[in-house]
Amino acid sequence: MNARLVKLALALGTLALTTNCTTTTNSSQTQESQKVTQVSSTQTIAATGDIRIDGSSTVYPITQAIAKAFNLEQNNKAKVAVNISGTSGGFEKFCAGQTDISNASRPIFKAEMEACRKNGVRFIELPIAFDALTIVVHPQNNWAKDITIAELKKMWEPAAQEKITTWKQVRASWPNRPLKLFGAGNKSGTFDYFTEATVGKTRASRTDYTASEDDEVLANGVSKDPNALGYFGYAYYEEHQGKLKALAVNSGKGPVLPSRETVEKANYQPLSRPLFIYVNPWGAKNKEAVYKFVNFYVDKAPKVATSVGYVPLPAEAYRIDQVHLNTGKVGTVFGGEAQLDLTLAELLRKQKQF
Repeated sequence: MNARLVKLALALGTLALTTNCTTTTNSSQTQESQKVTQVSSTQTIAATGDIRIDGSSTVYPITQAIAKAFNLEQNNKAKVAVNISGTSGGFEKFCAGQTDISNASRPIFKAEMEACRKNGVRFIELPIAFDALTIVVHPQNNWAKDITIAELKKMWEPAAQEKITTWKQVRASWPNRPLKLFGAGNKSGTFDYFTEATVGKTRASRTDYTASEDDEVLANGVSKDPNALGYFGYAYYEEHQGKLKALAVNSGKGPVLPSRETVEKANYQPLSRPLFIYVNPWGAKNKEAVYKFVNFYVDKAPKVATSVGYVPLPAEAYRIDQVHLNTGKVGTVFGGEAQLDLTLAELLRKQKQF
């Protein structure tokens, strides 16, 4: 059983359920495109599924664990299928009416909102956890313990393309060793958020790096290369922490390591971010089943988010989620844009005002 399935099994244990694992097929494919080494790993479930979910690999561990628990309940005739195509890829399908729920590691963008509107797709926005977007290196890297936002920009901005190729070019005290980068693919919400937070402009990035919308692929890549640096959701670092090392991030107030505590205290900025599901029950072939599953999801999300490595929201946030779901509260509190430096308290305030 691979590391991800072990993590999902532990999550199911927190729900006091016995598992009879649904078969998951993993495939990876490498291709060259515009100097990006794009590596994809598409997660599929054998059954078609009566409730269709796609999108973020960052949110995937939470949704997949809850979907497995839901599928195992004998009175749930409807089955849930969860796939990965990245946040942007998931929204493409969701706004075309091809899925019922979209996993997202960032809020929906204006262009995606317009696509949904044109296709008559209404959506309910439900925040379900907080993530610490984590910068990782190989454990044999004994020179880097922390990194500044300015250094991340120097590594990742478009101007670095084929120019910033060694560690020494980033910080003079680091060795003259090749710098191998692993990061989110351009259909990933993590890509959108990371570029905004570090480079200062959404989707502005060098392209000569190994990219994937699947965080599992990135974690495995960094774990095999002593010269590597990568970024992805905290759950994937926690899952692989025996073969990865997290760097403390310095945004001007000293180096801070990602953790539940630093996220809760709003110290790990600007790389803390909320995670979401977007729900369209009205277009589902089994509307009642979607409502039942999402209510189940919101109920289980705090324990499962914790068990797979994310930070649960305040209890009141989940109560507001259920109100918004069951009253059909359509729309977003973000106006079609990502928001940096958002805290748990600020997210809760936005939900209350929605």
